[in-house]
Amino acid sequence: MGLTPMTESAPTALFPDAPSPRFFAVVPCAGSGSRSGTAGPKQYQLIAGRPMVLHTLDALLAVPRLTSCLVVVAPDDGFCAGQDARAVFVRCGGATRAESVLNGLNALLQQGAGSQDWVLVHDAARCLVTPAQVEALMDACENDAVGGLLALPLADTLKSEAAGRVSATLERSDKWLAQTPQMFRLGALADALLRAAHDGFAGITDESSAMEALGHHPLLVRGSAQNFKVTYPEDFALAEAILRSRK
Repeated sequence: MGLTPMTESAPTALFPDAPSPRFFAVVPCAGSGSRSGTAGPKQYQLIAGRPMVLHTLDALLAVPRLTSCLVVVAPDDGFCAGQDARAVFVRCGGATRAESVLNGLNALLQQGAGSQDWVLVHDAARCLVTPAQVEALMDACENDAVGGLLALPLADTLKSEAAGRVSATLERSDKWLAQTPQMFRLGALADALLRAAHDGFAGITDESSAMEALGHHPLLVRGSAQNFKVTYPEDFALAEAILRSRK
């Protein structure tokens, strides 16, 4: 994906009326990445010679069923958009991830997406997701009443902590590590996040948690251990090794 100057905002009526449901992706990309130890936002740090977010977009845009991928960046973001017409960069990032996602959903609705269309929200820092994993999520959820998310059964022993010491060993057989993409109907997810916004998004750590707060039970679709979120300094080297091994 080459780089061209980013426009100030996406045009209105970008997605004209079409048979529903369609599939859209939203990539929140307005975070600072404070835990990564990088000088700037981690999503723009080079991995295998390219900004991390471009690896993420490559995987999403390799899925033919995706109508468009909306990348939500900060209002003052100076990054350049890609040349793929399906990657639409909009400067409507919020103070939190949840706010950025909600703003992105509203942008999709304003530009012609429908409330019954599906939206797949994916972390910019999960640059190792594969098109096959995205397709598997779409296949599993497209006829589901709620939607769902990629996740991985917990393999390690799980401890709870008190004052820096183990307080208990927890049952792990029913525990899963949530990943992204997370796929829900656009209107339903926007409503769930809007309701959560009234409480400052308290307790909302991903899209599934917003849907759960309304009593829904999203589908768990098995993901991959390689679909981890690049978070800490050591994660960058691991992500680069995996990307280079795939080539």
